[in-house]
Amino acid sequence: MAKIKAFKAVRPPRDKVYLVASRPFYTYKKKILEAKLKSNKFTFLHVINPEFQKDDRTEPNSVERFEKVRSKYDEFLDLGYFFKDEKDSFYVYRQQYQGFDCLGIIAGVAVEEYLNGKIRIHEHTLTKREETFKRYLDVCNFNAEPVLLTYEDNPKINSLIESYLTQRAEYEFTTTDDKTHHLWTISDDNAKEQLIKYFEEVEALYIADGHHRSASSVLYAKSNQNEDNELKQHFLGMMVPHSKLKIYDYNRVVTSLNGMSEEEFLLKVGAFCDVTPIPDLQKPSKSHQFSMLLGTEAYQVTPKAEFIDLGHPVKSLDAQILNDLILDQILGIKDAKTDNRLLFVDGTKGMKGIKRLMMKAQGKVAFALFPVSFEELKKVADTGNVMPPKSTWIEPKLRSGLTIYEYDR
Repeated sequence: MAKIKAFKAVRPPRDKVYLVASRPFYTYKKKILEAKLKSNKFTFLHVINPEFQKDDRTEPNSVERFEKVRSKYDEFLDLGYFFKDEKDSFYVYRQQYQGFDCLGIIAGVAVEEYLNGKIRIHEHTLTKREETFKRYLDVCNFNAEPVLLTYEDNPKINSLIESYLTQRAEYEFTTTDDKTHHLWTISDDNAKEQLIKYFEEVEALYIADGHHRSASSVLYAKSNQNEDNELKQHFLGMMVPHSKLKIYDYNRVVTSLNGMSEEEFLLKVGAFCDVTPIPDLQKPSKSHQFSMLLGTEAYQVTPKAEFIDLGHPVKSLDAQILNDLILDQILGIKDAKTDNRLLFVDGTKGMKGIKRLMMKAQGKVAFALFPVSFEELKKVADTGNVMPPKSTWIEPKLRSGLTIYEYDR
């Protein structure tokens, strides 16, 4: 069962949405972030960066900093850059680019389902980051970026959502990354009741992106469980059926061969894998196969069958096989989270992105991986396991400030 709740979103007027909604601030390079803050007074980035060009700086992630975030948010409301819907609604969100068409529902998602295991995870979270975001919620009392969740396709949900595509969208705009965004409101009581009922038939939701935000929301809900405020027992989520989700590969660049020459490294890899030269670095054509760029030479690397545990949900993943056979045993990288010799590049950047990072970081060897499937992600989460760090890059990446979930106003 997936329990969802309609809510009154705080959102930008139609004529300003393309100026207000932004990517999360941490996705921008510093110079681009500064340029956007200087050139666009409407951008939600001002709310998240309330001390831009000010001298009275506060400590990052402090209560004082979050109070300024809340103050800037209130200023945006007073200026009319945001308004609040009058009726509880669900929101149909669509993102399209390069032939990819994502369609899902933005709603309040019950914390109860997280606690009873119906919302399932595939990553560990860091306690410090959970507590930081919980403190943000305590002070700011709003959530502006949905957790991305996925689920097994449900024809009834798909049909209801798609029925809105024939209506005029509340929002239709294109951003500089060539993505087109649409948003529709579901405020009709009958449609809302149907949607709640259909989601009750969904066996489980899987967190695709936003493990820390969801865990922090659980902490926030627990600290407010004695209040008569149902909003605080939910968090902002966007639910996308797995067929409308795009899971990209997450590739690796290593800046050291652990004291070996390229020839010595190749020999050691050959003990665990079949290694075949190829003309150029290319995407692997199937799972349990890597493409490797060693210096300027490219290879197809296929781990030998005796080193693959197909019966284990994590040990059968390509990222874990690479960790176990090559990164750990040969290159001495014991912790993929903390070893600064290991760099990551998401699959949206393609093989060119790997080569660029190799040049920029003076990398010695790089690995292109085959993308994780939804079935693999589901198997890991269903069995209570977690994936290796940076196993997936999942789209869509959602905009901040598009539909804000207020906990108390």
